[in-house]
Amino acid sequence: MKPTKFAIAVALYNPANSKEVLAVKRPSDDDSLPNVWGLPAIVVKEGEMPEDAVKRLGVEKLSTKIKPDAYIGIMRADRGEYELILMDIRAELEGDEPSVQNATTTGTKYVEQRWTDDLSIFKEAATKGSLCSRILLTSKGLTWD
Repeated sequence: MKPTKFAIAVALYNPANSKEVLAVKRPSDDDSLPNVWGLPAIVVKEGEMPEDAVKRLGVEKLSTKIKPDAYIGIMRADRGEYELILMDIRAELEGDEPSVQNATTTGTKYVEQRWTDDLSIFKEAATKGSLCSRILLTSKGLTWD
């Protein structure tokens, strides 16, 4: 039986414009989705509650405080060596402006970020298998192929 990884992705909305969500770009050396835009995500630690993973994501990957607001959706995928279960959570900014440049994460460190209301930015990642992008697009009634 394959191991299972559980991950959380965050749809963080801009407090200055509630139609804009934070998109982050993965690095060129990323093993699964190089150079694509997606949502910030983090693997949930053993024994960690999803809400706590959201808060940790804010600190480690975005250098700010965020809080979970609402459940968006969940999907699973076979990633070869493991099964991935990923949940998208809507979050609110509680701290300073997010900064991927100041990230302290030991996981994927994003190379760019932008607030956007154009969700087509997530279509490339969704086409390449990104669950967080697929969940977000599906929740808005959009397709990616």
